[in-house]
Amino acid sequence: MDFRFGVNMVSSDSRDEWVEKCRRAEALGYDVIGIPDHLGLPAPFPAMMLAAEATERVRLNTFVLNVPFYNPALLARDVATVDQLSGGRVELGLGAGYVEAEFETAGIPFPSGGRRVDHVAETAATLKRLYADADYRPRPAQAGGPPLLIAGWGERMLRVAAEHADIVAVTGAGTAGNGQLTLAGPSEVAGRMAYLRRLLGDRADTVELNLLIQALVSPGERDEARQRLAPHLPAHNTDPLEEFITILVGTPEQMADRLRERRETYGINYITVLEPNMEKFAPLIQLVR
Repeated sequence: MDFRFGVNMVSSDSRDEWVEKCRRAEALGYDVIGIPDHLGLPAPFPAMMLAAEATERVRLNTFVLNVPFYNPALLARDVATVDQLSGGRVELGLGAGYVEAEFETAGIPFPSGGRRVDHVAETAATLKRLYADADYRPRPAQAGGPPLLIAGWGERMLRVAAEHADIVAVTGAGTAGNGQLTLAGPSEVAGRMAYLRRLLGDRADTVELNLLIQALVSPGERDEARQRLAPHLPAHNTDPLEEFITILVGTPEQMADRLRERRETYGINYITVLEPNMEKFAPLIQLVR
């Protein structure tokens, strides 16, 4: 599959700033603007609508919704409305949620991991069922509704993604209830990606695979980056940073080569970066293409 590139926007202080950033992302060649779903950040659906108004071609993605916060039927209405009013530019990213403190702040019970994963599966099935109904209103602009992106790394969540998703976002990291990420090392990645491919079966060549890049490290930044990322690396790990699929290390040319290798090895063609790395990553878009 051809490469696609997205950027997750994580801050906004004003309408003008948001519009400018979205237009800048489109001008740099990004294909998708993503909006995370965390308390303290912009609400996804209003932010997507303004991004749609400010841009011409980029797709808009919830990357990813904290699904246990949402009633599936009410979510279906919001998603269909944004897809309709944006002219069919929505990708719907779903996740199980992992920051317990956000549930406490929202006054929502924090379910077990298994129950949160079940909620994602139930939500995906409900959305597909509603959008398949010719009488459903409001009608999404895209037939059958927006493509579903489901993010995860645990085996149970990957099973849900393999069943329901048009795009599987492999996080390449485990999460704890406090929101702490632990990046997966090379052997874990190889095993997990082989497991996902088996789950996908006949769909393996048609489902897109997405990867969120956590850090870009220039040649002179290796030591500083190792120290900064140490809390997110597996205990006692000595693998070079470039062996972690969620980190890109080197010159832009070397990083571009890494992306090609990951597409060849794992089929990962859809790359997302965080807003602080939007400008730094942009030269890779043209190099890879």
